[in-house]
Amino acid sequence: MTSSYLFENIQILEKAGSSLKRETVLIKDGVIKGFGSQALQYAEHLKINPQKAKNMLLAPCLVDPHSFLESPFNGKEENIYTLIEKATLSGYGQLGILPRGELWRDQIESIIALKTIKSEVLIHPWGGFSVNGKGNALSRHSELLQKGAIGLSDDDFMPPIELLKQGFLLGEMKNYPVLFAPRDKSLQSGGMSRQSVDTLRAGWPLDPIESEIIPLIQLLELNKQYPGVALRLMNISTAESVSILKNTSLKPMATVFWWHLVNDNSSLSPSDIGWSVTPSLGSPKDRASLIKGLKDNVLTAISVHSTPIDASETKIPANKRKKGISSYNLVLPLLWDQLVRKSGWEVETLWQKISFGPSKLLNHVEEKLTLNSNRWLLFDPDKEWYQSSEGNHLNTATNHPVKDKKIYGKVIDCGLINRAFQTD
Repeated sequence: MTSSYLFENIQILEKAGSSLKRETVLIKDGVIKGFGSQALQYAEHLKINPQKAKNMLLAPCLVDPHSFLESPFNGKEENIYTLIEKATLSGYGQLGILPRGELWRDQIESIIALKTIKSEVLIHPWGGFSVNGKGNALSRHSELLQKGAIGLSDDDFMPPIELLKQGFLLGEMKNYPVLFAPRDKSLQSGGMSRQSVDTLRAGWPLDPIESEIIPLIQLLELNKQYPGVALRLMNISTAESVSILKNTSLKPMATVFWWHLVNDNSSLSPSDIGWSVTPSLGSPKDRASLIKGLKDNVLTAISVHSTPIDASETKIPANKRKKGISSYNLVLPLLWDQLVRKSGWEVETLWQKISFGPSKLLNHVEEKLTLNSNRWLLFDPDKEWYQSSEGNHLNTATNHPVKDKKIYGKVIDCGLINRAFQTD
């Protein structure tokens, strides 16, 4: 598909700090060619007729600060090429890839392999903080960062505090971000949902709040001891954690898993695939606190935190299978429904959390709309569709939630779709 549009009076969000406005825009062959009167004049010359914009929105691409891709080049459930295709179809222009993998990205070769992908979707590999993600020894931080790692991270739980202190004292990360999940696996003890009446009714093992609070307090104390380290917190998930961060003088940037903003442990049936996630689903109070924490800038960014799983794994009972969901194409529609329609957020606030904030967390340049650029997405908040009707190219991984339900809102197009892979 070659994307050419002339929209008069379409909603446009240009960049961070700008306000939503109505404007004329011309897009020719996927590239923005003009705004306002310039767009009209050029379109007349090219004999391109205007289309009805209705409530559609033209905005900068989205940014995912962290997701998993364990087998980038030979994964049957997902590989780097299918991931990039899904990202562009969903409006994402930048992807942070966590170090967990068949070849753990504590090795320089693993970072270089990802950096060699020539793609207009920017790939940001996180380097492994510890060797093999086991928390026993530090990886070669300086070399990983020199070879292209965006920063340092580990798995979806916190490494031993003594190893963190050792790495922070060594200080090879300089001003690069270091991202850790405030989660203690031993305290979680196999729990799948935060304590609530709904968790008890569903029969899931409880995940005590201490599994997040205790490591969070440890990380915040470490942040005070080493304020020069650019600490980032991965996927805050409880109301108590939001309260602790709100009352902390030195606030590190923090992400929230998008699924925790649209669902909680009162809204899913026991058979729903969305139960099996990390961090565990919380209560309605947790969800409300996360939404408020984002709006109040206690929390910085929304993560996709995709974990692709194949069909054989998803058939295993929820409390025994690998945790995670994978659905880039659901993120913007469901967040728009929850945050814009139901919670009254401004579009500017939403984009701060799904594009500009994630870029800031990654220490990367923010996305914006500019002339002669194909870094844009077109979103129709009124489009109705069913995930089950999507093409097979979106279904390599099978752990998609919200199946066979009507969804409102869809990314109609993205300038990166046909040019995601660069050519020499």
